Formats: sequence, structure tokens, C-alpha cells
Amino acid sequence: MAEKDKLTDAPVEFVKEGVQFVRKCRKPTKKEYVQLVRAVGIGFFMMGVVGYLIKLIHIPIRYLIV
Repeated sequence: MAEKDKLTDAPVEFVKEGVQFVRKCRKPTKKEYVQLVRAVGIGFFMMGVVGYLIKLIHIPIRYLIV
């Protein structure tokens, strides 16, 4: 009987914690949203630059090896 209680307690606790989380959530302000969009944009740009530089370095190396 104790095992059955453990199996049913986990989903119930998960749902309770999920409800608490959703109640604490709020819509971001415009300032927060713009800040987030900037951070994501800078991250995309930086990853693109890094990827381009890596590819730029690998192309000549690949042709030297082959």
C-alpha cells in the first residue's frame, strides 16, 4: 500500500508545484521584453560570427590536408 501512495503523490505534488509556478508568473513589461529581445539578438549574432570564423578557418585547413 505504501508503494501505491508514493506513485500517486508524485503527480499530485507536480501539479501543485505547477499551479504555484503559474500563479507567480506575470507578463513582462515592455522594458523587460526589449531587454530580452536584445539579449537574444546579440546571442544569435555572436553565434553567427563564431560559426562564420570557424568555417573561414576550416576551409583552408581542409584543402591543405586533402
